[in-house]
Amino acid sequence: MALTSESTTLWVGDLKSGSGTISLDSSEAAEFPVTWAGRTDGEAGRTNPEELLAAAHAACFSMQFSSLLAKAGTPPTSLQVTAAVTFDPTQGGILGSHLLVSAKVEGIAEEDFQKLANEASQTCPVSRALAGITITLEASLE
Repeated sequence: MALTSESTTLWVGDLKSGSGTISLDSSEAAEFPVTWAGRTDGEAGRTNPEELLAAAHAACFSMQFSSLLAKAGTPPTSLQVTAAVTFDPTQGGILGSHLLVSAKVEGIAEEDFQKLANEASQTCPVSRALAGITITLEASLE
């Protein structure tokens, strides 16, 4: 069954001096302030589309990787995944996403771990949606 998720942004003003609020409508889990300065300068207390994209990429990769590890007979004890999405308005916008993975997985060889991490980075739905940007991966076993 397909699930459609919704988020709404209310923006007031122009790009540089305006501001907005992003609401996670489907889950009603949160509401976030957003500004251009938050997007280009990392203004404290403000989010941006790239941070939200990074959150989606990290969560999606975690789910995909845990599934692949379990199917291989080595379910993870834990996965910590950070996605770092780079935005540069002077170079056309979103340039890439770097996945940094630290995992506790019992009974898996390093080679198999890396193979499954690479597979997850290529096949998670968010990675597939980001096909137009470079996705890099750095994965380590603890």
